[in-house]
Amino acid sequence: MIAQDLLEILCCPETKEDVAPADAALVAKINAAIAAGGVKTRGGQAVAEKIDEGLLRKDGKFLYPVRDDIPVMLVDEALPMDQFGG
Repeated sequence: MIAQDLLEILCCPETKEDVAPADAALVAKINAAIAAGGVKTRGGQAVAEKIDEGLLRKDGKFLYPVRDDIPVMLVDEALPMDQFGG
């Protein structure tokens, strides 16, 4: 789990919007889609590795994956939420 003090300073690197932890149901939905194949990053790369957590941008359009307790705050690594029906 990401420490609260780190969450307070993290933001979307593109828009500077706040990010918030995704709930467990959303993480499970994303991991199921990853397991089924077809999930792509914003940069167009296929995603094969499940996420441990996620940081959802305030507008809900992108989720930044968290793996091994490390937030991946790169624009091209963000997961577009429209591919999950959101």
